[in-house]
Amino acid sequence: MSQILAQAQAMQAQLQEAQREILASTVTGTAGNGLVSLDMTGDGKVAAVRIDPQVVDPEDIETLQDLIVGAFSEAHGKLASLAEQKMGPLSQGFDSLNGMF
Repeated sequence: MSQILAQAQAMQAQLQEAQREILASTVTGTAGNGLVSLDMTGDGKVAAVRIDPQVVDPEDIETLQDLIVGAFSEAHGKLASLAEQKMGPLSQGFDSLNGMF
């Protein structure tokens, strides 16, 4: 029983480390072949938006808006993938421990 508790504590420590790594990360989403890019921190906050001047057309604001949304969506997807990469293997370990109780 003490071995199972030790395994659970080790897995919990690994989970907390993975969470710290995710929060310390920054991902970048791009759209329009890099004309718009957006940096998102591990907690989902937008840290920076970069817009190439050539995409700024006062007659076509909708395209720029779409590019910003696209960059945000890509960054959000990358953050979700990072979380899955860091947390996925750990959650499988917790599932196997739950089967022991």
